[in-house]
Amino acid sequence: MRGLAEFVMRGRWQALAVAVLGAGSLLFGWVSAAAIALVTLRKGLADGGWLVLWALLPAVLAAWISGDSGSVLLLLGTFFLAVVLRYSVSLSLAMIASVAVGAVSGLSLLAFSDAFLAEVVAVFGEVLTQLEASIPVEEGAQVVLSRPTALQVAGILAVGNAAVAVLSLLLGRWWQSLLYNPGGFAQEFQALRLSRTWLLLLLATALLFWSAGSEWVGWSAIAAVPLTAWGFALVHARAKLRGRGKGWLTGVYLLWLLIDPAKFMLIGLVIADAWIDFRSRWQQSADNGAA
Repeated sequence: MRGLAEFVMRGRWQALAVAVLGAGSLLFGWVSAAAIALVTLRKGLADGGWLVLWALLPAVLAAWISGDSGSVLLLLGTFFLAVVLRYSVSLSLAMIASVAVGAVSGLSLLAFSDAFLAEVVAVFGEVLTQLEASIPVEEGAQVVLSRPTALQVAGILAVGNAAVAVLSLLLGRWWQSLLYNPGGFAQEFQALRLSRTWLLLLLATALLFWSAGSEWVGWSAIAAVPLTAWGFALVHARAKLRGRGKGWLTGVYLLWLLIDPAKFMLIGLVIADAWIDFRSRWQQSADNGAA
């Protein structure tokens, strides 16, 4: 990864090559987005914007062919987060901005990618039909699983785009730290803490989507994207304080990935941390133990 970051920062054309080559691919779009984030964070709006404009060419072409504008939304969303971080110098504010990225992504899909959403809904319908047929039931009985609507699918994709944009931004920030401030990203990430004001605004946003109707419930997960990032920042801070290694962190990530209650527990820790400030308590306990 360091080698790729060094290549990106070697010159404008090297950065352009990385940004353009992965821009039209769902598999490598995050690499292009991270390269754009790195250049924006290091060199500013003009250089990052120039890179985005060129990277959008293959992304728009891929969107025109497939109908999926995910790559376009990812590049623009990550660039926006990088601009926020560059000029606010606040990783917390950039995480908050991911909610706007998710909401705009979902609304853009509804406005410009209705044919693509219809195809995704049809695919879901076929899969669910096959699943219904495979479920053993008594003779005469029938299993009917609810089908997602285009609005629900757009919400799922919006959450995914916001999450990948955040990950791409964090990767770009990590690359920047590797090249110019070794160890700085770890300290910055571990220090992330959500204020009560922002927490209440995020909860209000989630509640707004939740109360809008059953089709909007999934959209409330957009607010969970920054909350999850803060949760893992808290986990990393705990691991650093307790001297835990990569194996312990990997176990936490796997637990979060495979067990749904772990996701809610992580968000619950972030909510509690806004009032309790776990880091201060952990540090005080460690200092008392050392004494």
